[in-house]
Amino acid sequence: MLLPQTARRVDDLLAETQADGRAPTVAGAVIRDGAMVHFGAFGADPATGEIPTRDTQFRIGSITKTLTAVLLLQLRDEGKLALDDLLYRHLPGTPVGSAITLRQLLGHVSGLQREPDGQWWERSEGTDLETFLSALTPDKIAYPPHRSYHYSNLAYGLLGAVVQRLSSGEWIDVAHKRLFEPLNMVRTSHTEVEPFARGYVVHPWYGTLREEPRTDTRAMAPAGQLWSTAADMAKWAAFLADPDPAVLSADTMAEMCAPVVISDLDAWTAGHGLGIELYRRGERVFAGHGGSMPGYLAHLLVHRPSRTGTVVFAGAYTLQGRRIAEVNQRLLTMVLDAEPPRTKPWTPPAIVDTDLRHELAGVWWWMGRRLLVTADPVGGTLTAAPEGIKPWLFVSEGNDVWRCLSGMNDGELMRVRRDADGRPSELDIATFVHTREP
Repeated sequence: MLLPQTARRVDDLLAETQADGRAPTVAGAVIRDGAMVHFGAFGADPATGEIPTRDTQFRIGSITKTLTAVLLLQLRDEGKLALDDLLYRHLPGTPVGSAITLRQLLGHVSGLQREPDGQWWERSEGTDLETFLSALTPDKIAYPPHRSYHYSNLAYGLLGAVVQRLSSGEWIDVAHKRLFEPLNMVRTSHTEVEPFARGYVVHPWYGTLREEPRTDTRAMAPAGQLWSTAADMAKWAAFLADPDPAVLSADTMAEMCAPVVISDLDAWTAGHGLGIELYRRGERVFAGHGGSMPGYLAHLLVHRPSRTGTVVFAGAYTLQGRRIAEVNQRLLTMVLDAEPPRTKPWTPPAIVDTDLRHELAGVWWWMGRRLLVTADPVGGTLTAAPEGIKPWLFVSEGNDVWRCLSGMNDGELMRVRRDADGRPSELDIATFVHTREP
């Protein structure tokens, strides 16, 4: 649980957001180390008089895109597609498919226009997949691919179609089987299930309310259809921070959270990965996504190094004088500043029936810079710590060859060279040769 003073500050921010933002309901949660550690809700649904609970559904809007992206990466990891495949390969005949790749669609650098044709899709009943695809025209490509960041809801309708075609099932059924069920997200659904918060538009002058329609966007569902709760979004935030390897590998999640494009070219405070929005707040980088549908706002963020996350919902389409993304960044920053993760204690290695000495351990030198190599006798790994640089972790690939798994040499090889007596004399790390003497 949060410290009482931190919990009070979290609730104060949520209450201020509800009151000053003039939203009928606002709810938020804090997640640490895989579990919800705080929940707060303010305001009551005008239709029911109920204050939201951690099991009250809200529409999560484009947070849905993060689930669609994970589904696509699962299929990639199973060998059913490549991120650099042209869309045309999986949706033959699609007018925009011969010019853009799945990777570009995921990162919003495909040049595709923002919305599909027809009425505003978020507030209209959707069409089936075949009707959706048949309405596409070649002029939907607004820019050359990778010229610049251009957010596209249409892109995620198409990515959902790829998931559906490769999985031989409706997109929502695939999401249930591959994500909701293994992660125990029991209150995440395609359409609303009671109890749910009604969504409103608030008149900017009079404060009067209009309840918004709750549409089924069908073919565009992968871009923003889902309903979920604070409890379920806490599980999703925990997954984004530290994925269950039975659902998605840690390496693939790290790939998703690597920037594809900087979306804020003025200050470089925002970017986009493979389905994941990235935000820089001071010296920290947050990963997650925002969402909106008529009557609803939602935002989810995680700080992956500390496995800390926050979720905010509003039962309104706007917050007067503020953006929900800014509110959530303030919330997560507040928690991390008030309660930074504790330093894990050092644990000495267990006593093992082997010689703990390692021939590569000790000090090595490159151009007057010291490199301290330490060995883990149990795990069989080496850690090389250069002065002033993040340490490098190495695993053996046999025959005096080691592969680096972290830091600036991630993926590079270290080769051990020996003298005439067979003793290690040089460490060649990606052509940078380290010796025992400076």
